[in-house]
Amino acid sequence: MGTLNWGYFHCFLLKFVLLFSCICGLSVGSELRFVTCGSVIKLLNIKHNVRLHSHDVRYGSGSGQQSVTGVSAMEDSNSYWSIRGTSEASCTRGTPVKCGQTIRLTHVNTGRNLHSHYFASPLSSNQEVSAFGEEGEGDHLDEWTVQCGGSVWKREESVRFRHKSTDALLSVTGEQYGRPIHGQMEVHAMPSPSQHSLWKVMEGIFMKPSDSPAGSRDHSHIHTEF
Repeated sequence: MGTLNWGYFHCFLLKFVLLFSCICGLSVGSELRFVTCGSVIKLLNIKHNVRLHSHDVRYGSGSGQQSVTGVSAMEDSNSYWSIRGTSEASCTRGTPVKCGQTIRLTHVNTGRNLHSHYFASPLSSNQEVSAFGEEGEGDHLDEWTVQCGGSVWKREESVRFRHKSTDALLSVTGEQYGRPIHGQMEVHAMPSPSQHSLWKVMEGIFMKPSDSPAGSRDHSHIHTEF
């Protein structure tokens, strides 16, 4: 009997929950005031009013990896990202994400992680941001540190994401693509903080802390981490 690929399983599970919530009009954990590990979210760039987005379209220059853009549409399922831990630090489902914590953001529909490196972005020649990896597994360049004002990431506040390896900030400055992704904005990384690098959580499914009783069997490697 084959071994179950848990990265694939988690991706499948997230897609199922998203579909179910859309059909039934649910907003899981909508009363939570903070953002939690394992949640599936959309991120809005405050300055340009676009949501962080990806799709199976590759850059024609730079790294040639899967492109990451900003879109104005609210309802596009390609704007959902899952909050996960890193290879060195887990992110237990339902626990609040701390300010200063390093996470991965995995694109739900393609299973690739938000990624950056020293390639030049196509339009502005800033630092390219892409989606990289397979079934949620990439490399150390997928890691981003959450910058916020208190002890935990609150849903109503604007935050920044600093790329751990290059120290650049996830940003949008308004450049728009032509075909085949006409009207979508370039997402890139920049060295200095500005209004262009502020993001806020919008729609999503927010995982609540586990209610499992103490002393129960440990299934954290299967059930409680994304």
